[in-house]
Formats: sequence, C-alpha cells, structure tokens
Amino acid sequence: MLSLRDIAKRLHLAPGTVRNYLSSAMQKMNTATRHDAARTAHERDWL
Repeated sequence: MLSLRDIAKRLHLAPGTVRNYLSSAMQKMNTATRHDAARTAHERDWL
C-alpha cells in the first residue's frame, strides 16, 4: 500500500488533503484503518 505522501504525489494533492479524504472515507465505512477501508471497499466491489 502506498504512503500518504506517495498517494498525494500521484493525485497532485497535498498530503493533508489525502489524509482528510481517507479519514472521511474511513468514518463513513466505520473502519479503524485505511487498510480496513480498502478491504471493505474491495469486498463491496467499490474498487
């Protein structure tokens, strides 16, 4: 899995923006980590 900094570089966003987006997604999916969020999204065929 990529670091926040690597994700931000690929998307041309600030690392803080990526952190905030991931935090929001994690809250909406009721997951504790971004790894859990990715797993949940994959299980629901969102990815």
